[in-house]
Amino acid sequence: MSFNTFGRALRFTTWGESHGPGLGVVIDGCPPGLRLREEDIQPFLDARKPGQNRYTTQRREADRVQIMSGVFDAGEGQVTTGTPIHLMIANTDQRSKDYSQIARSYRPGHADYAYDAKYGVRDYRGGGRSSARETAARVAAGAVARAIIPEVKLTAYVCELGGDAIDRDVIDYDTIRQNPFFCPDSWAATRWAEKVEAVRKDGSSLGAVVECVAEGVPAGWGAPVYGKLDADLASAMMSINATKGVEIGDGFEAARLTGEQNADPMRPGEKEGDPPVFESNHAGGTAGGISTGQPVVCRVAFKPTSSILKPVASITADGKATEVSTKGRHDPCVGIRGTPVVEAMMALVLADHKLLHRAQVAKR
Repeated sequence: MSFNTFGRALRFTTWGESHGPGLGVVIDGCPPGLRLREEDIQPFLDARKPGQNRYTTQRREADRVQIMSGVFDAGEGQVTTGTPIHLMIANTDQRSKDYSQIARSYRPGHADYAYDAKYGVRDYRGGGRSSARETAARVAAGAVARAIIPEVKLTAYVCELGGDAIDRDVIDYDTIRQNPFFCPDSWAATRWAEKVEAVRKDGSSLGAVVECVAEGVPAGWGAPVYGKLDADLASAMMSINATKGVEIGDGFEAARLTGEQNADPMRPGEKEGDPPVFESNHAGGTAGGISTGQPVVCRVAFKPTSSILKPVASITADGKATEVSTKGRHDPCVGIRGTPVVEAMMALVLADHKLLHRAQVAKR
């Protein structure tokens, strides 16, 4: 397996499995002199960690991060040195016995069969490398990326759960962390609590859509033709476990509009030399793969969790018919805890493109 690294100027490599001793990430290309302490990383991991409420998996992991390399305290606080940063997170609450019944069977919708077909061996304990547990390392890396892009404000939230969407007229960012669903609509959060509780008791799961908005991205990040900002965002988001679709800006809705409806009209800034003012943002903050100075908007569709108690027809490793019912501790809606992961991947892509932009047009 040779594709565990993402990025170009800012590269990160994740390692580890769901039920191994731990997992982590090595980040290379981070500029020196940036403040970085474990306390700067931990809040983002706390937002993603399991077992925080009844609507997520009850696996209990502290997800405490350790910085193993790449920082130094020169007397004014710990800063990056420009060398590889190694972050490690221990696994402390594995229950591998929960997976003994699927050791020789494939969970439909999960990566079990595909991994076995490719490698001839699979870690059935929680899915091993295919587990969403791997995303903890990405969230830690995303915290480092944020130190590179302090000018950017990132906000991710669930905008649809189980087919029930938020009311965009009442979006309130302040409510996102006040409910267990990262929901900016308090009434929708109340409805979702009933939906998730019902599906959890039924032994099934639900899908969700997560939206991420990056404000403060200047015009000019990204490059034609194969270095497009939106293309890299799509690649980053599709790499997240359980992701089945990505939209930039209006996404598929843009295909249902006319040219004049989809256009983002521009008018001059208030003063000479000011950037243009856009009257809409159907494009989601990019044009030709390059940022326009508008908010960069990305939506990610998460499928329902594949590990469910309800029996589903499948086959065994030797090709015999069977039914699979997955016991253990699983998220009834993986998209909920996917929200901090989407935000982290947005940060990592933007940080990478900022460094690439600086390298190519440093004098501008």
